[in-house]
Amino acid sequence: MRGAHPERAVEQHVVQSGILRHRERVVVACSGGPDSVALAAILHAAASQLELDLSIAHVNHGLRASAWQDECVVLRVAASLELPLDVVALTGKRSAEAELREARYAALAQIARQRGASAIATAHHAEDQTESVLLALFRGAGPEGLAGMPARRAVEPGVELVRPLLRVAAEDLRHYCHASALPYAVDPTNEDRALRRNAVREALAALRPAFPSLDEAVARAAELVASERAGAPRALLRRRVREALREQGGLRDVDFQHVEAAVRAMELGGSGRFLMKKGVTLHIASRRKDG
Repeated sequence: MRGAHPERAVEQHVVQSGILRHRERVVVACSGGPDSVALAAILHAAASQLELDLSIAHVNHGLRASAWQDECVVLRVAASLELPLDVVALTGKRSAEAELREARYAALAQIARQRGASAIATAHHAEDQTESVLLALFRGAGPEGLAGMPARRAVEPGVELVRPLLRVAAEDLRHYCHASALPYAVDPTNEDRALRRNAVREALAALRPAFPSLDEAVARAAELVASERAGAPRALLRRRVREALREQGGLRDVDFQHVEAAVRAMELGGSGRFLMKKGVTLHIASRRKDG
């Protein structure tokens, strides 16, 4: 998100994405890190436009001595935003990442039920999506894994997990915190290379200077796989465009944005000739009928 005020662009992206619904009651999961602190503030800023009913929830895993510092950060953020806060401390020993995630989501779902909320918002961002897709690829996952994290999914009946920041860069979230003078904590386990996600994160950091649009490309690919799996109308139109180009022998090296422009025209019932690449033109005839 660039411009004179990139933090406002992030807010408008969340409002216009349609991931959060008008008048939705939302529990914002906040760990105290920069991503979730920014999420809480972004949704607070967007609340008036979307008429959101917000509260904050913090789950303390109690795994490290500095966990209380994270909780203090969340207390300060909730107080500064004047939002109600629920804090849950997990009990019992858990070490596996999957076990911790399940326990955290169960605790958040319980808070959502108590608050009468239909959504739990988490701060998963563009880099997280890239890591998830690559980890799925390395596991040999099929289309479901390669579709990445969905923007919305059911946690239990009546409660959905929502991820409004999947197209937002982590850098933009840190900038948002700095521009808004928001406190945040840094999780030391993010440097533990024994964790597979952290190892992938380090490798991606080395690749991004050579591939500056890496996260955008992976996010787009994940969305395409997800829409194909769901049989979405836009996915069917994309298929028609690709087939038409393939018949011309011109599918190779066609930019994705050119395909999307043709698809949008078809969705709107438009017509015309679209230059897909040098020497390859796609003709779209309107199917609208007068009268």
